[in-house]
Amino acid sequence: MLGVTAIDGLRLPPAQAKAKAKESSGDTVMTEAALIEAVRRGDAGSREALYHRYKRRVYALAVRIVGAMDAEEVAQEAFIRIFRGLPKFRGDAALSTWIYRLAVNAALSHRARRPPVPSEAAGDDIEGAPTEATLEGRTESPTGDSALRTRLEQALARLPAGYRTVVVLHDIEGLEHEEVAQILGCHVGTSKSQLHKARAKLRELLATVGITARALEEG
Repeated sequence: MLGVTAIDGLRLPPAQAKAKAKESSGDTVMTEAALIEAVRRGDAGSREALYHRYKRRVYALAVRIVGAMDAEEVAQEAFIRIFRGLPKFRGDAALSTWIYRLAVNAALSHRARRPPVPSEAAGDDIEGAPTEATLEGRTESPTGDSALRTRLEQALARLPAGYRTVVVLHDIEGLEHEEVAQILGCHVGTSKSQLHKARAKLRELLATVGITARALEEG
């Protein structure tokens, strides 16, 4: 088994699993409320603490929405927005949900500024598509399960940005539809509808390279 998240018969690597494990193991030394107040007061090291708590998740989200080439730029823009907006953060949503919203907005704004890539240009090696080396810090060529995971990531990279975003948030990051709707600024029903369409498109893309839900379950 690949140890990846279920996507209605499909599975992708969970970006958030390691981050959540770290937080639950004691790396999180302050509550969200305490950290927010520390940043607002300008306490020494508070901004760095918030950055280090969320940097991996923001970067992983950026990689999957805009690709590896632009992920660093998008992550930086996201944190600029986060620190600028934090004084006005009212706590209507969880801090992590609010951070995701700003990161998604930064990523989608970045994509909107770039010309679309023709679909016929998408081959086995998609420009900016996340790979095992990108997401896991490895340098060797992927084989076996790693190759399958890379194929899944590349298929995800072929999705339109809106579809890709809802799949990343719900199926990879593991957020509930209510959270996804908050982040995307839409109704829960719209979030569910978009996810259904995105999964169908993802299955089509995987089928073009001979990967089926059955093949994934046997992987």
